[in-house]
Amino acid sequence: MAGLRRRMGGADLAAVPEVRHALRELLRHWQERDCAEVAELLMSELVTNALVHTERGAVVTATIADSRLRVEVRDFDAPPAGPPVAPVRAADDATHGRGLALVRSLADDWGIRARPLGKVVWFEMNGEAA
Repeated sequence: MAGLRRRMGGADLAAVPEVRHALRELLRHWQERDCAEVAELLMSELVTNALVHTERGAVVTATIADSRLRVEVRDFDAPPAGPPVAPVRAADDATHGRGLALVRSLADDWGIRARPLGKVVWFEMNGEAA
């Protein structure tokens, strides 16, 4: 199993391209290039959301096992009351707030899991390992 793990400080948006590059390196042996490019985009959206909307930073992990990529982005802010819910945005021309909509439409599977401190937003994609 191949993987990566990176911790990013709160509001450290400079970490987004660094983590994206690390994922690109991890996925460079996948035969399906389109899958890797989409995975980079989706991971960037989740990392950006975590860094913009939380104060204590985030940890991103990505693993490849049996031709399946799983990316998790964990934040450490106290969870809101009730179960986490992915927001649904009205269709408009704004580019802000579309990250989870992209994940929902482009990933093979995704979800949000509450943790004792924070939450994990994850997605999975199928691909062919080289």
